Amino acid sequence: MKQEVIKELSTQELKERLDEERNQLSKLKMNHAVSPLENPNVIGQYRKSIARILTELRKRELEEIIAKA
Repeated sequence: MKQEVIKELSTQELKERLDEERNQLSKLKMNHAVSPLENPNVIGQYRKSIARILTELRKRELEEIIAKA
């Protein structure tokens, strides 16, 4: 998922997307452990996507804290 797309989503949508991405990553890891994936780079893509979502959520959280102060 691209950073531009992540910035456009609402906070609630990001949290839902984060859950979906984490579930998909765990499924991929399990499948990869049983039988190798055709393209194991997909696992890295999901990890990066999760990191991007978490970064955006943290950024919004910090902006909210600063706005209250």
